[in-house]
Amino acid sequence: MVREQYTTTTEGTQIKRPDEQHVYKIGIYGWRKRCLYLFVLLLLIILVVNLALTIWILKVMWFSPTGMGHLHVTEDGLRLEGESEFLFPLYAKEIHSRLDSSLLLQSTQNVTVNARNSEGEVTGRLKVGPKMVDVQSQQFQINSKDGKPLFTVDEKEVVIGTDKLRVTGPEGALFEHSVETPLVQADPFQELRLESPTRCLSMNAPRGVHIKAHAGKIEALSQMDIKFHSSDGTIALDAETVYLPKLVQGTGGPSGNLQSLYEVCVCPDGKLYLSEAGVGTTCQENSHVCL
Repeated sequence: MVREQYTTTTEGTQIKRPDEQHVYKIGIYGWRKRCLYLFVLLLLIILVVNLALTIWILKVMWFSPTGMGHLHVTEDGLRLEGESEFLFPLYAKEIHSRLDSSLLLQSTQNVTVNARNSEGEVTGRLKVGPKMVDVQSQQFQINSKDGKPLFTVDEKEVVIGTDKLRVTGPEGALFEHSVETPLVQADPFQELRLESPTRCLSMNAPRGVHIKAHAGKIEALSQMDIKFHSSDGTIALDAETVYLPKLVQGTGGPSGNLQSLYEVCVCPDGKLYLSEAGVGTTCQENSHVCL
């Protein structure tokens, strides 16, 4: 901007013209002005883009006064609807599903649930992997709907609290050590087998062992000896017929009867043998079987 100065004169007066003064321009001109306009335009564009992105994010994430998308904030906590993916650990006091649906925890690798104490140390861990379910805890317990313990495991024992334990495998159940139970029973119309292929099989009870077969027979097979021992009572074989097919038979004298009668004799070591019956006992005559 150029400022011009004018001087008025009258006739008969001579006024000396002042010397020429320096004139300064006020404002922004040239390339500075163009850069300023360009910078203001760029800020305006960035502001519009940020506002559009903010509106787009709010719309995509489904922000609302009650929460964000499927995640709603309620008085009891957070309610999450639909399927969700967590990329980092999730800390929660309680997780439960809706009343009309189940709770599904799914992972491509494994699902791990940890319980920690106040110091952050892991006190219990449940890990569900593709090949194994691993539980690390002092005690593992499964309860029924009414709170009755059904299965309990700790370092000392395993307790099964159901009324009946059913083993449906074709090979049965394998126990490497002793088993304590009040009843061992097979399914209806199925046979029950107690077998020890390489060791002995022992059944002990303070008040007796009862073996019953209501609709079949009982077989006891052994490679070596079968022993029935009663410390205070007796051993009774109560049946219409007691059949001993391979019992040793002693040599008797000539008998005139076509059908001979026999008596059962006992050796001092408990061995049984047969001897042809006579008017009196003939066990002593045929006692050479005991030798």
